[in-house]
Amino acid sequence: MSRIGKYPIAVPEGVQVNISDKNVVSIKGKQGELHQNIDPAIRVKLEDNQIVLERQSELKDHKAKHGLYRALLANMVKGVTEGYTIVQELVGVGYKVTVSGQLLEMALGFSHNIYFELPPEVKAEAKTERGKAPVLTLKSIDKQLLGQVAAKIRSLRKPEPYKGKGIKYQGEILRKKAGKAAAE
Repeated sequence: MSRIGKYPIAVPEGVQVNISDKNVVSIKGKQGELHQNIDPAIRVKLEDNQIVLERQSELKDHKAKHGLYRALLANMVKGVTEGYTIVQELVGVGYKVTVSGQLLEMALGFSHNIYFELPPEVKAEAKTERGKAPVLTLKSIDKQLLGQVAAKIRSLRKPEPYKGKGIKYQGEILRKKAGKAAAE
């Protein structure tokens, strides 16, 4: 039995779960609605306000998908009830970000500004305080999409190992390298 897949997912009050014949699970809550296609090898049932997943056989592929789909559905339930948030800091002199609708305008030390269009499911807000690094907050109900967008934004200017300049996640600990002077 899969260690993750065997656990049922509790469905909180106010969340509606719909399992279609074509193995599509729809979860609707106060934050929004999410859909997930499920592999036919995995059966999804709703029992006593809990989502239960069962697999057809003990094949390695079926075991892997059992845990995968359980985790995806659990993330969907949490997303439609609470939502997800990722906070990023822009560390560097002159680094800044402004949000206008679904468009981010970032000054990241290049000769030009970078424009990044967010998907409609992701909301962003930027905050700049004097003496602190600008902070970009991303919110969404879809954990997978939010992580992908955050990783794409971070890839525009990864933190470098000598001064730590770049886009980093809040709370991320960077390992800094010593410069040339430390070699002597």
